[in-house]
Amino acid sequence: MRSARAGDWWRRGFVAASLSWAGVLLLAPFAASRPGGDAIVFGFAYGAYAIGRVVCHQLPSRSFHLWSAPMPVCARCAGIYAGAAIAALFLAARSGRRRRPVTDPIRIRVVLAAAAVPIAATLLYEWSTADTPAHWVRALTGVPVGAAVAWIVREVN
Repeated sequence: MRSARAGDWWRRGFVAASLSWAGVLLLAPFAASRPGGDAIVFGFAYGAYAIGRVVCHQLPSRSFHLWSAPMPVCARCAGIYAGAAIAALFLAARSGRRRRPVTDPIRIRVVLAAAAVPIAATLLYEWSTADTPAHWVRALTGVPVGAAVAWIVREVN
């Protein structure tokens, strides 16, 4: 059985990690676009894009471009990570309130399935029309999934 202190550490770590990764996603294109940057800047950008390659297809045509460089993840993944960071901050801000841990696996699955509906809808649209939705649409469809994962990490014991 996990102690309450370990659970708090895990939750704080998740908030820090989700905010850090969201920040890295925004800063990596800046670092990548700097001509003649030093080794630390290059290493930072390289590391961010390498991690992004593990979790995302990284198609430039489906990614936001900042400072003339694509983000390390596609627009949908950027939305997922932004949703997780925003929800983690929100949930951490209300951490002092009494809460009942969510232990019902069916409720957790329903929340995740409901959060995935917008992504499924855009995928069906893409596959049936061969038209790719705008980046902002794809990003917005990812936000609920990121928020749902943050809620699960925060509320599930």
